[in-house]
Amino acid sequence: MVNQVATRAIVLQHKTQRPVQFEITQATRDAVQAWIRQAALKPDEFLFPSRLHDSPHLGARQYARILGHWVDELGLDRAGYGTHSMRRTTATLIYRRTKNLRAVQLLLGHSKLESTVRHLGIEVDDALEISEQTEI
Repeated sequence: MVNQVATRAIVLQHKTQRPVQFEITQATRDAVQAWIRQAALKPDEFLFPSRLHDSPHLGARQYARILGHWVDELGLDRAGYGTHSMRRTTATLIYRRTKNLRAVQLLLGHSKLESTVRHLGIEVDDALEISEQTEI
């Protein structure tokens, strides 16, 4: 029996140790399922194991290096693409579509609204005005 990839996941933010939930799109679920089959992974194994003996799973630095190689292979400027900028792009797109600062704050796992405002690069007055208009 093949395990299905969930539509959502929760990870602990490294810096704050706060849980952050995110959606896993259908295309991503299909790709992950294909990887699980190709790598013949068992349920108790990490999706992306580390090459190092000290760590059972791929670390943030190794992920950043892999992403950097992909960016290079595509002929793009590394300065414009990184693990943090990808996270920021998603948050910015959600904010632009919804203007819901609180939703973005929750998705990013920020405890302070000011952190979300800084992350998005929007003006504090605009952010506070939108936040006051948002019912929670």
